[in-house]
Amino acid sequence: MITPEYRKIIKDGLWHNNQAFVALLGLCPLLAVSNTVVNSLGLGLATTATLVCSNGIVSRLRPYVMQEIRLPIFVLVIACVVTAIELIMNAWFYELYKILGIFIPLIVTNCAIIGRAEAYASKNDVDKAVLDGLAMGLGFTLALVLLGGMRELIGSGTLFTQADLLFGEGAKDWQINVIDDYSGLLLAILPPGAFIGLGLLLAVKNVIDAKTGR
Repeated sequence: MITPEYRKIIKDGLWHNNQAFVALLGLCPLLAVSNTVVNSLGLGLATTATLVCSNGIVSRLRPYVMQEIRLPIFVLVIACVVTAIELIMNAWFYELYKILGIFIPLIVTNCAIIGRAEAYASKNDVDKAVLDGLAMGLGFTLALVLLGGMRELIGSGTLFTQADLLFGEGAKDWQINVIDDYSGLLLAILPPGAFIGLGLLLAVKNVIDAKTGR
């Protein structure tokens, strides 16, 4: 059974303290690669794995790390985790790895990850830190996928283009042509479209929060 404390951690990560929609952290990769659902999901899962692993390690090491050097240690831990994830993606998801490019190693500098390590993982037990990392990562992935889906749909009229890059050869037929004979809106898949799309999603979240009294 999920305790109220664990339930609050999950709700904060997914909605109330969503790092993309509320804290507005990690916007560089969010805006740069969110032109398709698959690209967004790939980066979101990599970020989630980084948050879960780094939070767990930081929480486990916290009794042994002096306050004066905690931040360099946290960055070192995150860098090691990101390097391992980068090598895994390079080995098993090479085409997707090439598309995401520099934004995989740049996860190290994501303020959301460093912030959770400092603000939460370094002050709580391993189980809570891992759950916080999972919730925050899934919340960030949700923001990425929503923005990626919106941009892909408006930009090309499809969803799950190149799904095989993430899910293997069996996913080549997963592409959904939502709008047939659609010429596409170029603005949606260009950088300005990312800012406009994120603004619209933020507006929707604010309206929902206002109606629910949150």
